[in-house]
Amino acid sequence: MATLVKNVLRRKPATQIDKETGADTEGGELTRSIGLVQLSMFGIGATIGTGIFFVLSQAVPVAGPAVIISFIVAGVVAGLTAICYAELAGAVPASGSSYSYAYATLGELPAMAVGACLLLEYGVSAAAVSVGWSQYLNQLLGNLFGFRIPDALSQAPEQGGIINLPAVILVCLCGVLLIRGASESAKANAIMVSIKLAILLLFIVVGIAGWNSNHFADFAPFGFSGVMSAAGIIFFSYIGLDAVSTAGEEVKNPRRNLPLAILIALVSVTAIYIAVVVVAIGAQDSASFEGQEAGLSAILERVTGSTWPGTLLAAGAVISICSVTLVVIYGQTRILFAMSRDGMIPSIFHKVNPRTLTPVPNTIIVCIVISILAGFIPINFLAEMTSIGTLVAFLVVSVGVILLRRSDPDLPRSFKVPGYPVTPILSILGCLWIIKDLRTVTIYVFLVWVSIAIIWYFAYSMKHSKLGSQKRTEVES
Repeated sequence: MATLVKNVLRRKPATQIDKETGADTEGGELTRSIGLVQLSMFGIGATIGTGIFFVLSQAVPVAGPAVIISFIVAGVVAGLTAICYAELAGAVPASGSSYSYAYATLGELPAMAVGACLLLEYGVSAAAVSVGWSQYLNQLLGNLFGFRIPDALSQAPEQGGIINLPAVILVCLCGVLLIRGASESAKANAIMVSIKLAILLLFIVVGIAGWNSNHFADFAPFGFSGVMSAAGIIFFSYIGLDAVSTAGEEVKNPRRNLPLAILIALVSVTAIYIAVVVVAIGAQDSASFEGQEAGLSAILERVTGSTWPGTLLAAGAVISICSVTLVVIYGQTRILFAMSRDGMIPSIFHKVNPRTLTPVPNTIIVCIVISILAGFIPINFLAEMTSIGTLVAFLVVSVGVILLRRSDPDLPRSFKVPGYPVTPILSILGCLWIIKDLRTVTIYVFLVWVSIAIIWYFAYSMKHSKLGSQKRTEVES
């Protein structure tokens, strides 16, 4: 029994991770081609778009105008965690994000469970964003050509359709771009993020013209519980802070650029979220958000009495939301890459194409799975499932900061969490606080998913673990 416990809790030394990824030698299996600006755009691109462009129709009916507080609560918790991410990203600059951090601090079995959380977080998030994208595509087609894709081909079966075909096509297009190369994907993402920021600025400038303070009169109709429930729905929109750290092996000067990019993304995203939400609530009463598709476009059309601002915003959204899907799928493939390198999952996820220097089979498999989710699952369920995966990953990162300080106090750290250990402890408590307000069915499905991952570990990963094989060799010699 003692041996079993020792095996499942064996930790992969941070120094070994550094050697494998070439953190200080610019080596590693993947090419280092992403700079600070592109990496910051990764974080902003993966974050802004999900919460702002379509989750308002899910969150406002739950919290009312107090959804502003929900965004602040989610932002504060995400901010505390982002600071923890910055320290770990600078100390362990590897692909795999929280999975790699958990392997270095908690041990192999916890790392496997965290990896499962990340797969849920990224896979479901990419599907959710793709579904939201199809709503804006329909809005744009309707405005420009008076034509909408039939529900049968643009809705999940539970919502009266057969398949959400636009969402499936978007996932496939992102897959093609990612296969071409990490640098090409980062450049395309930076362009799309610039467009996104421009149209959100347009929304703020035009939308504020419809300001009506009466919309804030019944500020919190469902009280504190409504605010926290909405925070749980919204939280997945902060996934971009995690996505930055998945690029650890393809970033130039990772010890400097990873923490910086996370902090830049955090500040930018929080400011823009709050500004857009305040303007949206001021321009439209809370009741109108429920069931509303392509909400920001609809608000602009109502404010101006014209379709052009809404059409412009929808066009920008169609282009820019692609960046969220792109980055999240990218993150998913790099997490699987790291898990495969460690022997936790089959080696096919670790194969790098010698021409493009990207994990091609990995990317194809991920896109097929996400396409299925996007095509057949409704968006509200997808959003909440992503939130719990994100919260657990954030929680593990905060725990990891504390453990790594104890186990490897002399490890080089380009950034240190201020207010240690209060900051990571507050982050842990904040994540637990939001998790308790998620729907029971979400928590049950999540526990089933993690249980499957643990079964997989004992059936496959434990036997194929590279670290385990290394330990056995050392004992035999």
